[in-house]
Amino acid sequence: MSEDSRSPIRRDAAAIAAYAGAFGASFGAVSVASGLTIAQTMVLSLVMFSGASQFALVGVIGGGGAGLAAVPTALLLGVRNMFYGVPIAGILGRRGRSGPRRLVAAQLVIDETTAMAVGRDVPAEQRYAFWATGVMGFLLWNCGTLAGALGGSAIGDPATLGLDAMAPASFLALVWPRLRSAEARWVGAGGALVATALIPLVPAGVPVLAAAPIAVVTGLFPRRGATAEGGQR
Repeated sequence: MSEDSRSPIRRDAAAIAAYAGAFGASFGAVSVASGLTIAQTMVLSLVMFSGASQFALVGVIGGGGAGLAAVPTALLLGVRNMFYGVPIAGILGRRGRSGPRRLVAAQLVIDETTAMAVGRDVPAEQRYAFWATGVMGFLLWNCGTLAGALGGSAIGDPATLGLDAMAPASFLALVWPRLRSAEARWVGAGGALVATALIPLVPAGVPVLAAAPIAVVTGLFPRRGATAEGGQR
């Protein structure tokens, strides 16, 4: 990879990491305000590293729920990362499937790293985007969490500063370039429709899981362009 290829990737990764730091600060403040200690808050960010799952867990605890009720909710939201692992495993190849490197890679499989990786067409750029986004995002997320936890409830509700909207907005901006084909747009629309319809009917996390199979099933069918190209050969 040339420096000209790495530079824009680092710039995008740094922007995502910056939002992660701000979002992590709001999590740290909300977590401490919900009754968790600074140490417990930091363990969550270091071990779980999944904003939606972490907010779900402290949200249930802050609302008076027990840990046994909070953990399944957090796990349910985190299950989507298993789907992300499928394309990431192919992108990283053998070098990302062995020893400690595999464990680190698994820890960094989140919405943003997956979007950054699959949003590029060159394998080397995909791998670089994954690692750059993952490492920077992990570091700033945890630094932000610590700052927010130390600040206590100074930030309060993340919606006050609009930080709750930054995660989906960033993810949408990264995914948008992948919606160039009609097939991708139909998959996105179908998944959004299913998830939206289920939100008032099922527990948090289930709409995401119910929408994910749409993309999985679509991926089982060959693309029209690929079929035509294969026929010409």
